[in-house]
Amino acid sequence: MHIGLFFGSFNPIHIGHLIVANHVIEHTEIDKLWFVVSPHNPLKDSNSLLNEYDRLHLVRLAIEDNPKFRASNIEFKLSKPSYTIDTLTYLSEQFPLEEFSVIMGGDSFQNIHRWKNYEVLLKNYPVIIYNRPGFEVKETHGAKITTVDAPLLDISATFIRKQVKKGKSIKYLVPEKVSEYIESNNYFK
Repeated sequence: MHIGLFFGSFNPIHIGHLIVANHVIEHTEIDKLWFVVSPHNPLKDSNSLLNEYDRLHLVRLAIEDNPKFRASNIEFKLSKPSYTIDTLTYLSEQFPLEEFSVIMGGDSFQNIHRWKNYEVLLKNYPVIIYNRPGFEVKETHGAKITTVDAPLLDISATFIRKQVKKGKSIKYLVPEKVSEYIESNNYFK
């Protein structure tokens, strides 16, 4: 089975993530897509992060009706901060019959040279890149790359957190169950 790994803080997961994920699974050769919730991205500030188990629960709520999607807590078991190559190595050892691809935006791919052991990652794992305006992929670093033109929304988890903090609605920015759960648990206030 070919599994696409969509790494992220998902703080919180939003409609933009889901649109990209659905487009990737519909327009590439992957069979399943795992949302890998990262407890701590080494390239991001972790002070504004909701607890990883709460973020995982929000991802599960968001994808529960799609059998091709799965929420993964695999990085919770690994040393922190989370490095993609370490997660891929661990998954390849645990699931030797599966093929894994990494899903990322063109902006992330432009920063791939900052990632731990990025050369090993690109040599051993295919990458699915969803294009983002202003981040055209020109240098592939010899990687096996598939690009997709997923529909993109100009929303971010940062914007959503700010809306919540201001007491504004996040309806239509996140799935309804996610919005209700965020509100009932006073997340991001």
